[in-house]
Amino acid sequence: MSFERFIAKHFLPKDHNHFAGPLVEIATYSIALGVVVMIMAVSILRGFQNEISRKVVGFGSHIVVNSYQMANAFEETPISINRPEVSKIKNLPEVRHIQYFANKGGMIKTDDQIQGFMMKGVDKGFDTTFFAENIVDGRLFRFDDSAASNEVVISKTMSDKLDIAVGDRLKTYFWQGDNYRARAFTVVGLYNTDLTAFDDIYIVGDIRQIQKINSWTDDQVAGYEILIRNFEQLDNAYESVMSTLDYDLTAQTIVMQNLSLFSWLELLDSNIVLILSIMAIVCIVSIVSSLLIMIFEKTSTIGVLKTLGATNTSIRKIFMHKALQIILKGVVIGNAAAFVLCFLQYRYKIISLDSSSYSMSTVPIDLNAGIFILVSIFTIAVCVTTLLIPTSYISKIDPAKTIKIE
Repeated sequence: MSFERFIAKHFLPKDHNHFAGPLVEIATYSIALGVVVMIMAVSILRGFQNEISRKVVGFGSHIVVNSYQMANAFEETPISINRPEVSKIKNLPEVRHIQYFANKGGMIKTDDQIQGFMMKGVDKGFDTTFFAENIVDGRLFRFDDSAASNEVVISKTMSDKLDIAVGDRLKTYFWQGDNYRARAFTVVGLYNTDLTAFDDIYIVGDIRQIQKINSWTDDQVAGYEILIRNFEQLDNAYESVMSTLDYDLTAQTIVMQNLSLFSWLELLDSNIVLILSIMAIVCIVSIVSSLLIMIFEKTSTIGVLKTLGATNTSIRKIFMHKALQIILKGVVIGNAAAFVLCFLQYRYKIISLDSSSYSMSTVPIDLNAGIFILVSIFTIAVCVTTLLIPTSYISKIDPAKTIKIE
């Protein structure tokens, strides 16, 4: 054990009769509280970002490829699934999956209500993971090999609004040119994502229904939905996809399609920075004030150490060792408390939210070890760096004066 560490362990205040004693405890738990708040804030805000992104991507995909030709929402321009671009996109290293879709707007008619909607048609290759996770009643639709399936899933919101239950027949009307075409579907499942923009209008079913209504061939679709392996690489994947497309096709990322939503999610990053800054200041004030009190209380001892030959650097190390003990203890306590709170919310969904306002029913938690590690390193680094200021006072202490006073 070094000289500095030995002195820090044995002579710095542990006695609660000294003023610095309880102040050390206050500093320890202030740092712990700061760490808890920082970890909880980052975990919750990152949870919001991840959950909203997951839901939006689940409804569509990371990248959508469709015809470059301008078309309104009810008259999509078809493209073939046999184009050479498809195989090129599938072979891109960033691409995890490619699926085909078509959208068709129409109206649902009940005995006493009329509701506009958008039908999303998908094929057998559609990744149903997201919808399977969000089915609240019934099941997903099944595909019939011989004919277009009449089964659809609708949102719980739409079900409540139109008083439609699982097993009911859904009367729909689609505009096609100057006329309309009627279709009757069977509701086999209800989904709920808490995303009002989607739940209010979308029903999901067999793409062959839309192909028939639009008089398309079996190989014609509205576009390709591309799922990538890593959302962080979205821009790179988009550039790779664009480089494979012919002049008559274009692509959009999920961020481009939902710019306002993702802009709001980016604003949350500034909230994270603000919270980290405020709590870092709390930790700094706590540890600096406690260290200054320790130095003031041990002024005579510092004078004695200097008289015995200890250098200013050596004495500063003594107090830095003690301060680091306080910081580490606070960080450990804070991490333990934050983990317990995060785990309880992650596992048991204790705190609920108004889904109509927040697009989710419970507070989301990103239970990520990286957050705990980064917050701990950030707290330690900020506090230790700031300690250089109070320990500089040690060099101004005159041993002759302190010993004389004592």
